[in-house]
Amino acid sequence: MRIARFSVREGSPAAGSVSFGVVEGDPSQPESLVVHALAGHPIVSMQLTGESYRLQDIRLLAPILPNKIVAVGRNYAAHAAELGNEVPDVPLTFFKPSTAVIGPTEAIAYPPFSSDVQHEAELAVVIGRMGREVPLERVEEIIFGYTCANDVTARDVQQREGQWARAKGFDTSCPLGPWVETELDPSDLAITCTVNGELKQTGRTSLMVRSIAELIVHISEAMTLLPGDVILTGTPAGVGPLNVGDEVAVSIEGIGTLTNRVIKRG
Repeated sequence: MRIARFSVREGSPAAGSVSFGVVEGDPSQPESLVVHALAGHPIVSMQLTGESYRLQDIRLLAPILPNKIVAVGRNYAAHAAELGNEVPDVPLTFFKPSTAVIGPTEAIAYPPFSSDVQHEAELAVVIGRMGREVPLERVEEIIFGYTCANDVTARDVQQREGQWARAKGFDTSCPLGPWVETELDPSDLAITCTVNGELKQTGRTSLMVRSIAELIVHISEAMTLLPGDVILTGTPAGVGPLNVGDEVAVSIEGIGTLTNRVIKRG
């Protein structure tokens, strides 16, 4: 099932399931992608309200508003190599703040303190149940689903400051979307990133150094994972610059495409 957050005519955010069909009560409409509104929080309980909207008539929002985003660096050997780094002996983790999150079609605001902002296409895991010290065999029980992410990075700031808080945590540096796919085998999915339609990154999740299950075991040894938390699982090779005016799109097999434009921060 695909779960989205959306708004209608600048109304309050709502949750919905996305499927191919027709709007409720209007069978004369041609089939298209339709969002069926849900009551309650989709991670806790889902109940259809009977209202539905064509995708083109609503605005998609970030599919989840996480309490925390735990990201993993250098989890693809080719990406570590392209930046001149070794694959770490243990997963390299860092945080992105919730204020970094934006949704599909929202703008990435180029920060004024950087001159080298880069794209990093990633598979994101959305947590569905609280978990601490999660054993390997129970990892699947706490996963709600998966979405596309772009771990936008101010590379020059990352290199200059030696730690990654500002480089990877600035406002708008964590696009997520377009929705959460709850029924997906993430073990071997194609990941691509294009900039202005030109292919920049391509890889497969099967090339991760450490699997999603291993990452969750490692992270939950240190901290409690809460429903709605997001884990970014690393990026394949091919990262590169973004400039004001660019359109960057992250696509993941079985999920969809997350597209954002780059603007100058006002």
